[in-house]
Amino acid sequence: MGKNSKLVEVVFKGERRAIYRDRNDLEIGEGEYVIVEAERGQDLGKASCVGSLVRLKRGKGETRSIIRKAIDTDLEAMEKNKEKEKSAFKTCKEKIKEYKLDMKLVDVEIQFDGSKITFYFTAAQRVDFRELVKDLASIYRTRIELRQIGVRDESKRISGYGVCGRKQCCSAFLNEFEQITTQMAKDQQLALNPSKISGNCGRLLCCLRYEDDAYLEIFRQFPPLGSRIILNGKKGILTYVNIFHNKGLLHYEDGGQEWLAPEDLKKGTVENVT
Repeated sequence: MGKNSKLVEVVFKGERRAIYRDRNDLEIGEGEYVIVEAERGQDLGKASCVGSLVRLKRGKGETRSIIRKAIDTDLEAMEKNKEKEKSAFKTCKEKIKEYKLDMKLVDVEIQFDGSKITFYFTAAQRVDFRELVKDLASIYRTRIELRQIGVRDESKRISGYGVCGRKQCCSAFLNEFEQITTQMAKDQQLALNPSKISGNCGRLLCCLRYEDDAYLEIFRQFPPLGSRIILNGKKGILTYVNIFHNKGLLHYEDGGQEWLAPEDLKKGTVENVT
């Protein structure tokens, strides 16, 4: 089918997501388990998104194929792998302690066909784990990968719920992390209280980025906050913008105040910005 084959987003353990092509007309629906091509061998995951939306998510580069739909024996093998992962997690933690390595084991993922085991960990600095890898390889007789991840990736793999009561964005749909800054919180007139603007990972909430452009677009309609404005012969300072009512609060030097729309503020003269 080539380029016209359908794209399917597949999610694996730890909310790891990738996009694959259904080149065999399998008619895959959301929630179905599928066997896919891996870097080496095969892996099993669940179709999380199908249709035109997947095309928007797809990046550049070659897309691997979906081999077939999973059958009952595949799902049984997946459950057995889960038990093996628990055992491997315990074994690796013991080995980390034995080698006195300054690292925190986060998760273990066994590829469906058993050709690779990935150990995810966090660490404050670079860790020399070569001896640990050799030890694990001698125990499991398969390819071993130790992958260092950040605190945001850790939170994504563990999953959880945000202050909004919904599943974390990183675990629900985000494929990659974008830069979030405190300026975005300031733009949205949020109090810079870490407990209010930070996620479970301890970093700034990913959702601060979602509406930032909309806030900035609204603020462009108004003079900068702190502007001195002469309007109808009275001097005042623009101290606040209510984006929901699309009005700015002008405090007059005589002690009064007034909520004004952008077009009304533009009728005045801006003296300077403090």
